Amino acid sequence: MNIDPFPKPFSCKEKPDINYPCTWLYKVIGTDEEALLQAIQIVCRKNTPQISKSHTSSGGKYCSLNVEIQVENEEIRLGYYSNLTNHAAVKVVL
Repeated sequence: MNIDPFPKPFSCKEKPDINYPCTWLYKVIGTDEEALLQAIQIVCRKNTPQISKSHTSSGGKYCSLNVEIQVENEEIRLGYYSNLTNHAAVKVVL
């Protein structure tokens, strides 16, 4: 058997099967928790999310919040992601 010592990175050629509506979880990372909360409230203003603190870096420079929100379809799910990603207070959205 020939095993590749350097496997190719995982790639998904098919869209995942997501049944809408569903609850979706975003992890939002930034440097200022209050600014992140405001950003989340602005982006998700039409649908009230559940927000919980996730983690703060050991040096206190970064913090992350979990944002759990009901999404009706893929367009809305991707819209939240895009709008959060593009907000000045947000560094990363997972």
